[in-house]
Amino acid sequence: MSPDHPPGLDLDRLRALLERERPGLVAGPLTGRLIEGGRSNLTYEVGDGTGTWVVRRPPLGHVLATAHDMRREHRVISALHPTSVPVPRPVLLCEDEEVLGAPFYVMDFVEGTPYRTAAELAPIGAERTRGAVLSLVDTLVELHAVDPAEVGLADFGRPEGFLDRQLRRWGKQLDASRSRDLAGIDELHAALGRALPSSPAPAVVHGDYRLDNVLIGDDDRIRAILDWEMSTLGDPLTDLGLLVMYSVPLRLPDSPISTTAAAAGHPAPAELIERYAARSGRDVSAVSWYAAFAWFKLAVILEGIHYRYTLGQTVGRGFDRIGELVPVFIEHGLTTLQEG
Repeated sequence: MSPDHPPGLDLDRLRALLERERPGLVAGPLTGRLIEGGRSNLTYEVGDGTGTWVVRRPPLGHVLATAHDMRREHRVISALHPTSVPVPRPVLLCEDEEVLGAPFYVMDFVEGTPYRTAAELAPIGAERTRGAVLSLVDTLVELHAVDPAEVGLADFGRPEGFLDRQLRRWGKQLDASRSRDLAGIDELHAALGRALPSSPAPAVVHGDYRLDNVLIGDDDRIRAILDWEMSTLGDPLTDLGLLVMYSVPLRLPDSPISTTAAAAGHPAPAELIERYAARSGRDVSAVSWYAAFAWFKLAVILEGIHYRYTLGQTVGRGFDRIGELVPVFIEHGLTTLQEG
């Protein structure tokens, strides 16, 4: 296919759908391109020369029933759009697989930059980097302040027993990827289970909240939170724990995992925690547990990638070194939990 007709995106069928469902929205033929990034679902930028939109759909060849995933993503941004939480304006949800071969949704294109590495932050300097990361915390507070019932998300998840289910889920993921001895990972899993905190009142949880899942404007404020595929109703401190984990510089030369934490001006985890506590009014005394859980979860995810690599199912630059990162994440998890 040509660059203007990327796989998984039939622009003629998409235009026909938009003309039928949103008359007057599209002014001419559509062009499209695949946007890099995102965990698993595919994201495309489409435009007609005057307007620009974004299409989200499941991966090509995905055989699971995925309408639920698209519906959930569309539902959460539709619920949050009228609030102060910055999300793209939803345009439509299409669950008819005849159009693109899978369910998908369309939303407005939002201008902004997703900063993925410290090197990408370097040109804006230390002061602006600091502002962007603090804005990340402030926006998370706004998300967690939304009353799920008031925006129609009271049934968006099962908050009761949320942490216990999460811990068991990632334990099962670990068991499914066991191919070598990993010192300390079972100890970390067990210690997390013994120290399970009591969750605060449930909130809308993003599930993968970090700097490269938001778009930052020229004023260093967040224009939009993206990638809602892991969102649910649950313990809001899991989002904070993940943000804290991503704010610890790994200091590993030539690491295949890039974070923004080593950028000049990036606030330390303690400052992010204090700012979240002050602005949200939440008790964050158990934040070490949540950060340790984030280290455990990422260790499991990386071990799964390493396992698939050893089976020859994952190809690409850097995958051969993912396995050596896993013990680093385990050690961070154990240390974080002990310090808590």
